[in-house]
Amino acid sequence: MTADVAISEVSAAELERELPAYAELLHACVHAGASINFVMPFPMEEAAAFWTRKVLPPLRSGGLVVLAAKSGGRLAGSVQLDHDTPPNQKHRAELRKMIVHPDFRRRGIARALIAETERRALALGRTLVTLDTRTGDFAEPLYASAGFVAAGTIPDYARDVFSERLDAATFMYKRLA
Repeated sequence: MTADVAISEVSAAELERELPAYAELLHACVHAGASINFVMPFPMEEAAAFWTRKVLPPLRSGGLVVLAAKSGGRLAGSVQLDHDTPPNQKHRAELRKMIVHPDFRRRGIARALIAETERRALALGRTLVTLDTRTGDFAEPLYASAGFVAAGTIPDYARDVFSERLDAATFMYKRLA
């Protein structure tokens, strides 16, 4: 990873203050083909609405950790750790919405975000992290190389970003302790 990248936890106030940058990050990633729940057309307003409607409420209530990677003052990537789990699952958390802006890819930012997510999970007493990714996507081998194990796939799990095609999803996990 380049030395000029800093990873930090994002507060609700910071996310609100920097909402345009987060919307632009999400917008750019989806337009580059990231399979993270959105399909075309995907306007900037929808990207901003995701952060305000889906991320800010659990961030404010304490059930979500949002991490940001910044380079040269610019938002380069983000990931979420959802730890709002039922009483019988207080040992696990879910890694969600790992996104790195297309301008910053192949610099080790995703790996750094994963590592920091794992540190945060352990600090919260979580010993199992789960995630899902589009089967065959470039993220799948990244997660595997970071120690995540494929538990299985579900066919036709989600629609492709650009077409009506349905893609499979691979569900993965990693034991942290």
